[in-house]
Amino acid sequence: MERLKILVVDDESRMRKLVKDFLVKNYYDVIEAEDGARAVDIFFEQKDIALVVLDVMMPKMDGWQVCREIRAYSKVPIIMLTAKGDERDELQGFELGVDEYITKPFSPKILVARIEAILRRTNLSAKEEVITVGGLEVNKAAHLVKIDGRDVELSYKEFELLVYFVENRGIALSREKILNNVWNYDYFGDARTIDTHVKKLRSKLGKKGDLIKTIWGMGYKLEAE
Repeated sequence: MERLKILVVDDESRMRKLVKDFLVKNYYDVIEAEDGARAVDIFFEQKDIALVVLDVMMPKMDGWQVCREIRAYSKVPIIMLTAKGDERDELQGFELGVDEYITKPFSPKILVARIEAILRRTNLSAKEEVITVGGLEVNKAAHLVKIDGRDVELSYKEFELLVYFVENRGIALSREKILNNVWNYDYFGDARTIDTHVKKLRSKLGKKGDLIKTIWGMGYKLEAE
C-alpha cells in the first residue's frame, strides 16, 4: 500500500524531527518545511499531500496565512499546532477550515491518533462509506446502522454522534469537542446535552451500547477491536 504523504511545517527543527519520527514509525512519508512561505511552495509543488501539520507562529508567513493560501485551492486536512491556549485563536482556526487544533506541548502519540482519525474521515486513508466496528455496521451514505444484520432506528443527531465516535474510535473525546464537532460552534447549548444523547444512543444500541465508555470528568470513548 502506498504511504500517505504528510507535510510538517514548523520553524523549530527539533519539533519537526519529533513529529516526523513518530509519523515515519506509523508508515507515513513526511516532508518538512521550516517556514510558511516554503510550506506553500512545497504544497503546490507536490500536489499529493494527504494532510498538513502546521505551526501558527513562524517567520515569513504565519500559519494562518498558510492556511488561507491552501484553503483557497484545497480541502486537504490541516492540523494547527500552537503554543497559545486562547479560545479566540482556536475559533479563528476552525473558521479558516482547520480540521484539528492542538496546543503545545502535546503528546506525539495523540497527534498521530488525531491524524489517523482525520484521515479515516476522508477518502484518503480508506473509502469508509460503510464502517464495521465491534459488530456495528454504519453506512454513512445511506444513514443506516445495523447490529448483526438488524436495522437500528436512530435520530439524525444520534446517527451523527455514533459516526463521530466510530471515526474517532479509541480516542478519548471531551464533551466540548463532541459538542463542537457534532453540533458545531453555532450551537450554544449545555454540554450536558451530550450525556442525554449518549444515554439514548446506548439504549438503542442495546448490548453494543457498552462500546461507548464514559471517561469520568471528561467525556466518552468508543472502544472496539
